Amino acid sequence: MTDPASSAGLDPATLTDALRVAGAPGFDRWQEQIHRTSGCSQPIHLTGWTLTRDKATGETLHSYSTATEPGGRLRLACGNRRASRCPSCAWTYAGDTYHLIRAGLAGDDRRDIPADVRDHPRVFLTLTAPSFGPVHNRPGVRPCRCGTRHTDDDPALGTSLDPDTYDYECAVLFNNHAGQLWQRFTTRLRREIAARAGLSQRELKAVVRLSYGKVAEFQKRGAVHFHAVVRLDGPDGPDTAPPSWATTELLTLSIQAAAAHPYTTVTVPAAAEQPTRRLRWGTQLDIRPVKAFGDGSDITEQAVASYIAKYATKAAETTGSLDRRIGNREALVLLGIPDHPRRLVEACFDLDPLYPDRRLTAWAHMLGFRGHFSTKSRRYSTTLGDLRHTRADYRAAEERAARGLDTFKPDTVLVLASWQYAGQGHTPGEAVLAASVARDIRLNRETAREALRDHRALEGATA
Repeated sequence: MTDPASSAGLDPATLTDALRVAGAPGFDRWQEQIHRTSGCSQPIHLTGWTLTRDKATGETLHSYSTATEPGGRLRLACGNRRASRCPSCAWTYAGDTYHLIRAGLAGDDRRDIPADVRDHPRVFLTLTAPSFGPVHNRPGVRPCRCGTRHTDDDPALGTSLDPDTYDYECAVLFNNHAGQLWQRFTTRLRREIAARAGLSQRELKAVVRLSYGKVAEFQKRGAVHFHAVVRLDGPDGPDTAPPSWATTELLTLSIQAAAAHPYTTVTVPAAAEQPTRRLRWGTQLDIRPVKAFGDGSDITEQAVASYIAKYATKAAETTGSLDRRIGNREALVLLGIPDHPRRLVEACFDLDPLYPDRRLTAWAHMLGFRGHFSTKSRRYSTTLGDLRHTRADYRAAEERAARGLDTFKPDTVLVLASWQYAGQGHTPGEAVLAASVARDIRLNRETAREALRDHRALEGATA
């Protein structure tokens, strides 16, 4: 006779807990809560109440208390962007990033971004890190320097060929200063554009605005590089056209010059046995014009938006590091961190006393990187906050309709509420059931997305 726990792929304790949850009187309501969080892996628990009254009469229009909820708690999505921590919330974050980037490429009438933005010069840019020493790679048809033809999933890819000569210290210092390098790059880029147009900086601001949306990606070797959409607008942003001299070719030449300019460097002073270092971008610079959907190019608006959104949910954990802060060196051994990322983390611990203002220990789990993973210029497109507010307003409207409050104007009701944090996460059995809910939701979304993609492709073919 087979063990039911083994047949379900669960250990007996987890299976017992899952059966307990599924058999509890409030399971349907618990499942509804989990469904509303899209199967969040680490939901936030709240306890409290809310009361809605008519301002004029004092009549109670609606009351709610978590006392009637399963376990006496209301569960909300954690909102973590990392796929390693919560795939469901990361999926939502990636979707928001996709719409943010695509709105800046194709326009969005709902957020006052005209479709004419497609006619503005824009490119897809990748800025890479320099070399810190030879690593295992897949150089086309030739084998790696080590003589091996590595497969795509070979864990050796990206690790140093000679750890004793690899500059781990410079690698983490580059990651740590990458945000400053980007700031210097954009400053220099504006100067390069002005110089090619024969304008001063003040004159340039009056006719052209530089807009961008970018995301950071960790390469397998543990070095950060940036993917960005860079666009030229008129002085007021995407709803104004740039001058005729502002072309894609001019933008491309300006980017090349800005990336290679001596100004686009950061100097790290010498400290103890560490030499003075001049950090700059690597020589591998990729600049590609972004084309409209359906013109036969691989670098389309949808492809670029999808590419950037994919990396918005990943961080240093893709290199073998952790997705949370590392308290001490002993954790590296206890948690089995692979040798290459372990040496990078150790370099952060070693350098922290020499550069205390850089907070390298606090960001050791990120291999020194301390910047925001997804950033944009002010007028590139909409914001993540605006997208979240739109979603929250939609859900609030649904709730008001369900409670019969949609007939009351907001200024005619008084809402009283009291909420307290009561914990986070699932029991082992709850985690299994929540993962099942998340899989069903993801499958439904992917099916709907494929249907929409096929519909758009058909419209493009018949246009």
